[in-house]
Amino acid sequence: MQRRKTVSRALLMGASLLLLSGCVTSSPLDALPVVDPVNQPNDELRRIPPPASKTVVAVYDLEDLTGQFKERENVQSLSRAVTQGGAPMLIKALQDAGERRWFTVLERKELENLLRERQIVTEMRRIYKNEVSIDANVLPPLMHAGIIIEGGIIGYDTNIMTGGIGARFLGIGGDTKYLQDVVTVTLRAVSTKTGEVLTSVTSRKAIASYALQGGAFRFVKIDELLEGEAGVTYNEPKQIAVQSAIEKAVEAMIVEGSELGLWRFADPHAGAAYIASYRQQKYGNRFTAAAAAPVQPKSSGPVEVAATVPSAPRQVTVTQRRVPASQARAAQQGVPARVTPAGGSVRQVPGVGFVPAEDASDIRQPVDSNPPQLPPARQADEPAVGMNRGSDAAESEVQVSRL
Repeated sequence: MQRRKTVSRALLMGASLLLLSGCVTSSPLDALPVVDPVNQPNDELRRIPPPASKTVVAVYDLEDLTGQFKERENVQSLSRAVTQGGAPMLIKALQDAGERRWFTVLERKELENLLRERQIVTEMRRIYKNEVSIDANVLPPLMHAGIIIEGGIIGYDTNIMTGGIGARFLGIGGDTKYLQDVVTVTLRAVSTKTGEVLTSVTSRKAIASYALQGGAFRFVKIDELLEGEAGVTYNEPKQIAVQSAIEKAVEAMIVEGSELGLWRFADPHAGAAYIASYRQQKYGNRFTAAAAAPVQPKSSGPVEVAATVPSAPRQVTVTQRRVPASQARAAQQGVPARVTPAGGSVRQVPGVGFVPAEDASDIRQPVDSNPPQLPPARQADEPAVGMNRGSDAAESEVQVSRL
């Protein structure tokens, strides 16, 4: 009997090990990748009433300004507490506003890559197609925005609220614990024309974490003990919390921008109802008359952007002219040739030719690289120049004429 129990325990242990090894390779908790589903903050952002016209905005970055690192017990961690991908989240939120009806977002985060790629297009067409100027239909001008959307993650506070509750009776019971963190995001719209901060908003999102567990510990018989436990823990991903806070900030910026006249709703009645709902959510019973009529920014028409229209390439006409012989000789001697402008006064410079009168003073006389040679020395039996000695007078005159 004892031997049979030992064999049964060995078989049970082997089956348990097989189950554990199977869980390592394939777990029921594993899931296939899915597209990010629409949550409540994103759904509210998509349901904003459409605008009268789209606004061109530029996003450079949304930095992590908290400076905090992940907390670990007895271990120093260099990983950041919050995500560093704020800019992609902000771009996605601006595109989701009103189902892509509110903003035209321009790429500025990786502007260097964009300019390098355009330079490659220009160089390739210059090398292989001999193009001096690129056709605007092939490489049109870059768009520019009237408003820049900036901001950052300015706060991440941990253990804002902690607590729990539990109960146990006769060795059977359970308990639950919860923990809450808060992340804070700020956004601002800046006018490209004047640099004025048109509007600034702040949003917060709580990050919830909880644990639920239960267990039993009791003697079924005098020599038999029943013990079991089960539990589950959930930690909300921090990047999802940051994304939700950014989406709420974009929604708030749209409403407050419409109050300031930066943009307007296509349907005034739907826009007024949406603004009233936002004010109730933001102010509650603290809404004042001054908040109903906010002070307008000094920048006029900040969203209006003049499009860059490519101008027609200038035609360059090359006229061939006959170069005078004097100018050609001056060019060979190193003197720069001058072209006489039409209708201008000219002046003749020896050795150069006719040049503009205002440039004649700058021209130097050409220097002959071969200086004149001196006459040969007089021989001993040769009479001096100018002396007449009978029959040698004619010969002397010939020599003088030769000199």
